[in-house]
Amino acid sequence: MNLRGFTLLEVMVSIAILAIALTALLGSQSQSMMAADEADFAVNSAFLARKKLVELLAEDDNLIDTSGDFGDSHPTYLWRVEVEDADFSEVELLQETQGLLKRYDLIVYTRDERRLYSVTRYALAGAGR
Repeated sequence: MNLRGFTLLEVMVSIAILAIALTALLGSQSQSMMAADEADFAVNSAFLARKKLVELLAEDDNLIDTSGDFGDSHPTYLWRVEVEDADFSEVELLQETQGLLKRYDLIVYTRDERRLYSVTRYALAGAGR
């Protein structure tokens, strides 16, 4: 009797090859998802940071350190703004601006604080921007 089929060794080798190929495929899929998530954060946070900074500066000439969220439109994103006098004491040409310029740092970050994006703007203190 002459039976044709696969030996146990051939089946085990083919399963091992399949397992290695699927592991590599799933790993690259995971990396693609992480890259897409990072790109989504970069685009959204840049837009939200610039928009919020313009809103804050248009509303209040005497802006102080504050924070908040973006509401229901972007529930996983938070923001905070840090205001301080601009320090150009080391730059001789800009030393006369001491006390005239403010530095506004707006930071957008996720609720888990794994990622953040910041925008810095300088403006005349107390002047309409």
